[in-house]
Order: sequence, then C-alpha cells, then structure tokens
Amino acid sequence: MSSSAERFEHCASQPAESRGRLVAEPESSTRTIYQRDRDRIIHSGAFRRLKHKTQVFVYHEGDYYRTRLTHSIEVAQIARSISRVLGLNEDLAEALALAHDLGHPPFGHAGEEALDRSMAGHGGFDHNEQTFRVLTLLERRYAAFDGLNLTWECLEGIVKHNGPLIGAAAPAKHRNRPVPATIADYCATKQDLEIDTWPGPEAQAAALADDIAYNNHDIDDGLRAGLFSIADLADVPLVGPVFAELMRRHPGLESGRLIHESIRRLIDLMVTDLIEETRRRLHASQPRGAAELRRLGNPVVAFSAAMAENDRALKRFLFEHMYRHEKVNQMTARARQVVGDLFELYMGAPAHLPTDWRLLFDERDEAGKARIVADYIAGMTDRFALDEHQRHCDGGAQRP
Repeated sequence: MSSSAERFEHCASQPAESRGRLVAEPESSTRTIYQRDRDRIIHSGAFRRLKHKTQVFVYHEGDYYRTRLTHSIEVAQIARSISRVLGLNEDLAEALALAHDLGHPPFGHAGEEALDRSMAGHGGFDHNEQTFRVLTLLERRYAAFDGLNLTWECLEGIVKHNGPLIGAAAPAKHRNRPVPATIADYCATKQDLEIDTWPGPEAQAAALADDIAYNNHDIDDGLRAGLFSIADLADVPLVGPVFAELMRRHPGLESGRLIHESIRRLIDLMVTDLIEETRRRLHASQPRGAAELRRLGNPVVAFSAAMAENDRALKRFLFEHMYRHEKVNQMTARARQVVGDLFELYMGAPAHLPTDWRLLFDERDEAGKARIVADYIAGMTDRFALDEHQRHCDGGAQRP
C-alpha cells in the first residue's frame, strides 16, 4: 500500500535533466530553466490578453465572472498544490497551467467553433494547436527566435494537454483526426515531442487541475448568474451532498457564503482523491523517472473511478444547464457571427488588417492567407473583436 505522505521526487521533471530549448541560449543564474519558462509566459502579450477573453460569459456581462486569465491563475494554484504534495516540479506544472489557454480565441468555445468552420477548407482551427503556435511562432519579442523558446518539457506538456495525439494510447478524439499541421511539422523538422506517449507528470497534473478549476468555478459563476439554482444541483453526485451537508450544518447561511464554502470543499475533495489515486498508480507502476513514466501507456495522475464518474456527471449537468442555457446561447450565437464576419472581412479585404499582418500575405497561397487571418482573430480580446465588428461590419449594432 502507498503511504498517505509518499512523495515521488524521482518521477519529477528535473531542471538539470531537461532536454533543453530549440535555440540554445545561456540560462539564468538566479532561476531554474522551468522558472524561466513560467516567467516568459507571464510576460507574454498573449497572457495579458487573457484578461479580456471569455471563460463562459462575454467580458462585459459582469466584472465578477471568470475570464481566461483568472481561470489560468486558478488552474496554476491547483496544479502547484498537487505537485507540491506529490514531490513533482511545481514550476513546470505552474508554467503549463498558465500557458494552457493562450490559444483560445475571443468568446471561448463559441469563437473556436466559428474559426474552425471558417478554416474548414484550410486545416481547421484547434485552440491547443493555436497555443502551440503562440509559443513557437506568434510571440515575436526576442531577437534570436520567434515564439518563447520554451523547454522541450514545457512544449511537450502543452501539445499533449489532453494525452497522446497518435498511437494506441491516444484518446479516441485524437485517433480519429490528423495531428494538427503546426505540431506535425514541428515534430518532423525541429524537435520530436514524442506525441505517441503520455506527457510528464506535471503536464498530467496541470490537465486535471484544469478540469477541477473550470468545473467548480462554472458552478460558482452559473449560480451567481442565475442560470440554475442550488436546488437544481441536488441530484448531481458529489455536488448535491456537499451543498446539502453545509445547509444542514449551517442553516440560514447566506447564499454567497454557502456557494463559496461548497466550492472550496468540492475542490478539496477532488484534489484529495486525485492525490490518493496518483499515489496508488505510481506505487503500483514504480517508474524510475519521468522518461519511464511517459512510456507506461496510461496516465498516472488521475481520479479514482468513482471520482471520474462524479466529474462526468457534473460535466453533463453543466452542459445542459449552463453551456446550453438560453442566455449563454444568445451570447454565443452573436459571438459566432462576429468571428465569422471578421474572417470573411479580412480574407476579402486584407486592407483592414494592420500593416505588419497584411505584409505576411502571399496572394497565391489561399490556405496561408486563411491561417494568417485565423492567427490575427485568435489573438483578439472579446472587446477588440466586438469593436472591430461594430466598426467594419454592422455600423453601430449593439454588442451581444
């Protein structure tokens, strides 16, 4: 049996053993290689723009609701906590958590769906590939290279945020579609990111920290927005009993306190379960290090079977009661229209693009033009996209 205090430092990604950066450069004398990755992410333009990118609600719907920036910070906190307890590399986990949503376009999943439709004949659009494009191509800040020149371990963790992209171990959603072109080209010509294996343990921790954060905080935002009530949660496994127990122990507790206390207990229950299950898996598999852990053919950072089913049940509830709620649908329908209209505008009239973007166009390469337009739109904040649409497409129409 594994100990409740067992740590697995030997499985952590060690800075001294990093496979390094694509472009060699002197390392810092005051920061480890993964701390430097994290700092480059925080100082990037793409990270700052997350402040005005939707999590679920369009940014001006209210100051309280979460944005991609606040979500990313919450994911980083959970990922660091998990990594600290298990003895993994906290800095790498934090870097991966902070970077994982950099490729999201304006208006969240609605914007992604609209860009994917617009790009249907040109390779499609996927926010995880876009994150990789941001980190390796689109951040143009350094003299010696495009992108941020992050470590192999950081890029590998971003690419495999949802698991292997090819091979028997890949989730079905990856096996049934081609590897995104940017990632495939990078692996073939620059660095092999071993996309047929699971990522290192810190990337696995960051991915599940993402699940824990957005599920629980969507409950919080959904309740405060009035999309569903506490009573509606009564039959949701794990969630309903936690709310019920708090109401029993603290009758008459005001709504805000009840929601906060319930959410923090739910996060604690999920994190505790993940840590215990991960210890069990690591104890059973006995990998001798991060490289061997990648080749196990299955994730080691995971929920128990019971908690995984609780997680799926909560996702089903949120899909039905929040993501498909009439109020959210009205916002997302307008958001899709804005993104689709902007794509058509820039493809048909590139003069509306800033000069530095327009100069990238090759009129003979339609697919290349489409990718440039998608890159430009994906980098927009909600506010900028709405303003651009109002200025060029609908002459003063109201925002969604």
